[in-house]
Amino acid sequence: MEDYVLVLNAGSSSLKFCVYHRHKTEHWHLESRGQIEGIGTSPKLSVKNSQGEKIADAKLPETIKDGRNAIDHLGNWLRSTYGDARLLGVGHRVVHGGAKYAKPIIVTKEVLDDLRELIPLAPLHQPHNLAAIEALYERRGDVPQVACFDTSFHRGHSAVAELVPLPANLRKEGLQRYGFHGLSYEYIASILPEVAPEIAHGRVIVAHLGSGASLCALKDGKSVDTTMSFTAVDGICMGTRPGAIDPGVVLYLFQQLKMSVKEVEDILYKKSGLLGISGISNDMRDLLGKNESEARLAVDYFIYRVAKEIGALTSVLGGIDGLVFTAGIGENSTEIRQRICEACNWLGVEIDSKANASTGPRISTPASKVSTWVIPTNEELMIARHTGVLLGLTF
Repeated sequence: MEDYVLVLNAGSSSLKFCVYHRHKTEHWHLESRGQIEGIGTSPKLSVKNSQGEKIADAKLPETIKDGRNAIDHLGNWLRSTYGDARLLGVGHRVVHGGAKYAKPIIVTKEVLDDLRELIPLAPLHQPHNLAAIEALYERRGDVPQVACFDTSFHRGHSAVAELVPLPANLRKEGLQRYGFHGLSYEYIASILPEVAPEIAHGRVIVAHLGSGASLCALKDGKSVDTTMSFTAVDGICMGTRPGAIDPGVVLYLFQQLKMSVKEVEDILYKKSGLLGISGISNDMRDLLGKNESEARLAVDYFIYRVAKEIGALTSVLGGIDGLVFTAGIGENSTEIRQRICEACNWLGVEIDSKANASTGPRISTPASKVSTWVIPTNEELMIARHTGVLLGLTF
């Protein structure tokens, strides 16, 4: 294989990765995609090639207790699989870039120090994203690394859209609406001219619906507003995060229920959302079709919040030409898409049930006033593209 770029998305118990190499006709070609999951408990390596065929599926030693151990094992696998091919660079998904980093950047020690300060704003993701960068610094300091931020695509919003309505002295400390899932939205915007050219330069709402979920309003392919805010807790209901709630609720948890900061953080990040409402699961697949009233309520609330925010973003855009579903739930749940579209019928969304069942890509009827689509996202490819540009690996 030719020399390659590695893309990493490091989490608390998993290390997802993609291997890309430069191709004369396809620019960045996916060679393999995989993950090391169950880190710290029952680690396992699974990898598929570009055709989706398994090329590795094995239990790993229980000595793989953290991300650094996982990086070591991944390095061994890469060397044994790709031999003498050179690792040209590593691109990382980093959730929060803060006010300072508005675009991807080559990582230095100074950059790492800045990004560590943002850990309180993304405690589920940022520590693990940065730990992977640090581990590679220790092991392969000769290989350049690029941080690609989920916040970058939303930079450039209007002052009103970015505003957190608190006193100016607090806003100067970086308190503003940032938005997240930017790599996903950037990819969708980049591919709309090819997949759905009739809406590519119009007013489009993209619904990134997964365990983490948000919506983004695009105008001419650029983000003008989004549902997530200062942190990734805000917006619509998610797997374990509540989305928008009255700040007074948080005060009540502290003042009246005497909860600690850690307890409140756990509630907001790990115990709310679909899991908190249902008491059953944070996974939409587990909740759909269950008879328990709590499960039905969780699903109903999710749909209610998504439809409500679609209405709000339509107002921001001054109308809507297209609606796009993406990410795990958005790409795979026929029922959720159907129900959200039915709730948005007043906007002129008219869904074709057969097209929806076959996952499109276009799932609206020819008569629908709002062109509606299912488009798989590809955050890893966006990271590979940014990494290639910053490292001078473009064609």
